[in-house]
Amino acid sequence: MINCLRGWPEPIVRVQHLSDSGIRVIPDRYVKQPSERPGLIPDSIETEINIPVIDMSDLHSLDPTLREKTARLIGSACREWGFFQVVNHGVSHELMARTREAWREFFQQPLEEKQRYANSPSTYEGYGSRLGVEKGAALDWSDYFFLHYLPVEIRDQEKWPSLPVACRELVGEYSKEVVKVGGKLMKIFSSNLGLTENYLQESFGGEEMGACLRVNYYPKCPQPDLALGLSPHSDPGGMTLLFPDENVSGLQVRRGDNWITVNPIPNAFIVNIGDQLQVLSNANYKSVEHRVLVNSAKERVSLAFFYNPGGDMLIKPAEQLVEEEAPPLYPAMTYNEYRLFIRTRGPCGKAQVESLKSPT
Repeated sequence: MINCLRGWPEPIVRVQHLSDSGIRVIPDRYVKQPSERPGLIPDSIETEINIPVIDMSDLHSLDPTLREKTARLIGSACREWGFFQVVNHGVSHELMARTREAWREFFQQPLEEKQRYANSPSTYEGYGSRLGVEKGAALDWSDYFFLHYLPVEIRDQEKWPSLPVACRELVGEYSKEVVKVGGKLMKIFSSNLGLTENYLQESFGGEEMGACLRVNYYPKCPQPDLALGLSPHSDPGGMTLLFPDENVSGLQVRRGDNWITVNPIPNAFIVNIGDQLQVLSNANYKSVEHRVLVNSAKERVSLAFFYNPGGDMLIKPAEQLVEEEAPPLYPAMTYNEYRLFIRTRGPCGKAQVESLKSPT
């Protein structure tokens, strides 16, 4: 199980510390292979396209035609893109801004204060700088803070930063509101698949679902054309609701052979389908590879909220979506078993979910 991952294979280097030291050449560990470097992938006209933008307030319209149209737009985004932005989602813009600024303050604290929360690969909870435990593996140009919000029994606010003073309260309030947005979307996802409205939520464990927050800190990088803030990967969980740093774009989504830079809309969430929804939908919905660029002039802070199945929930294609012409593409597996892959190997494109697919 996950707890067998007791420690990191080598000493952890904080990327922010490297950046602040004034280096002009990044260490070899952070230099990507030539084929993976962002500066060497040719631009395409398609990179100017943005992901779909959906107004969630239309889901509450008195006009049933508008409600149905909005639900269809969400369904289309799940099938064709795996990514979309939502506006008018119901979360206070002030709460969003205050929570992000509290985390920006956390990362600006002295290293010794942040080190109090240094994490291990057993749970990833706390202050971290790498994903995966392979010795000598290539590393990404980022630090992060990871915490559990749900289920309640594993939520431990003592592991959340005590400074800045408002951080714990803000994280609790922010997480509660983002879970509500996720719950609304899950009902639409279910209905669009022809399932009962609560099918996907119940598959995640209902009230015993999992939810966690990873706050990403991408320091300035002196050679941004050689490094990535986060290597290409699809998210292993159910759904991600990302609150990006709207002042500096960096998220890129794979579409065919191209990487599309997402232009964040102020106060929007960027929503993406994770591997567990791809499995449950029997690949009607697609989790999509994405990566993060770094910047030589500005640092970035983003909040990735993961809306996941409970760890012991057995995830498999919904029986209603399986038939002779559409056999089950994936074996049943608990989410704890599934996420062990990324926790040991780090981000690896879509290697995991594709490796599970049954031959057809």
